[in-house]
Amino acid sequence: MTLPAQFAKRIGRMKASEIRELLKLLDQPGMLSFAGGIPDPALFPAEAFAEAFQSALTPEHQAQALQYSISEGYLPLRQWIAAHMAEMGVTCAPENVLITSGSQQALDYLGKLFLNPGDTALVGWPTYLGALAAFNAYEPRYDCLRPGDNQPPEAYAAAAEVAGGRVKFAYMSPDFANPTGVTMTRAERVAALQMAEALGAAVIEDGAYQALRFDGESVPPMLALEQEQKGGDLDACRTIYCGTFSKTLSPGLRVGWVVAATPVIQQLVLMKQAADLHSATINQIATHQVAARLFDDHVASLRAVYMRRRDAMLAALEAHMPEGVTWARPEGGMFIWLTLPEGISSATLLERALAQEQLAFVPGQAFYADGSGANTLRLSFSNSNETVIAEGMARLGRVLNSAL
Repeated sequence: MTLPAQFAKRIGRMKASEIRELLKLLDQPGMLSFAGGIPDPALFPAEAFAEAFQSALTPEHQAQALQYSISEGYLPLRQWIAAHMAEMGVTCAPENVLITSGSQQALDYLGKLFLNPGDTALVGWPTYLGALAAFNAYEPRYDCLRPGDNQPPEAYAAAAEVAGGRVKFAYMSPDFANPTGVTMTRAERVAALQMAEALGAAVIEDGAYQALRFDGESVPPMLALEQEQKGGDLDACRTIYCGTFSKTLSPGLRVGWVVAATPVIQQLVLMKQAADLHSATINQIATHQVAARLFDDHVASLRAVYMRRRDAMLAALEAHMPEGVTWARPEGGMFIWLTLPEGISSATLLERALAQEQLAFVPGQAFYADGSGANTLRLSFSNSNETVIAEGMARLGRVLNSAL
């Protein structure tokens, strides 16, 4: 019997990321890619990180930087995160913060924490495909969560029971969501919290893009709203906030965090101990030094650049998209979501775009737990300047016109 025959059944639910595969195309000459939702490396605070790593490796600090550490994470960084969360309206102690290897690891841990095979996870239609990838290994059933639909909690609970499980959590990215760029209103967030309360379910709040607001009125995180409802008692809250430095300082260092009630953090720490002991100490030290030194100013400069690129893409779409193509105007983040006329497959369109125009994007079907959304696609504007964006949308327009 070969080894693959011995693999666990859950392996069949694990699929390659379409975005990870598309990123392999970036190095092809002439290729314009709007696929990966990645920061522009030219905007990384590289000099500040070079100084931070050099400082961490001085004789005074190198023993701590290169040694094993506690699973919870580097205390000064957790203290900085607690203060950062306070600025957003969330009162927490460092003990309520766990450092993870990017927020992606947090999603994997939370799937492991809550999901038994057959349990239900409520997700958007569409939703972040990395969340689906993280949860899939724990064999959930997915149900569609659309803020504003006013689906009664009893209907979600009944459908989950018929499927042989319970609703364990609702996963949401309230600000400039990946992939749609849509932001939930305050009323939608409050309604989602009320629904979760009625179901006895957790809320996983993915705050990956929260710092990247360009315009519009800021809305408090769901955790801040719930904590306010519950008299400031974080341990009474069912919302679990997942944050990351990947979209603001550096994705390569893989530093993210979770803020949650004490019992949740305690269990996640046990998972961290079993999985990788702790996130890289030197990366945490460097991240803390850079964040403490320049986070707010650096993020302000990112917002200015990314806003110009968003505006350039919106203008180029208006100039080049044929009739019947629609898109949303995000108030921040990295993405614009397109809906094509019915009957147009974005996967087929991608094949044409690659062959005819050396153009890459992400077909929208990958973001739907039920495999729908064939006529949608995601464009990222974060890693392309205004000239490249204009040329790319012209190429997309040509491909679409040839397909209609």
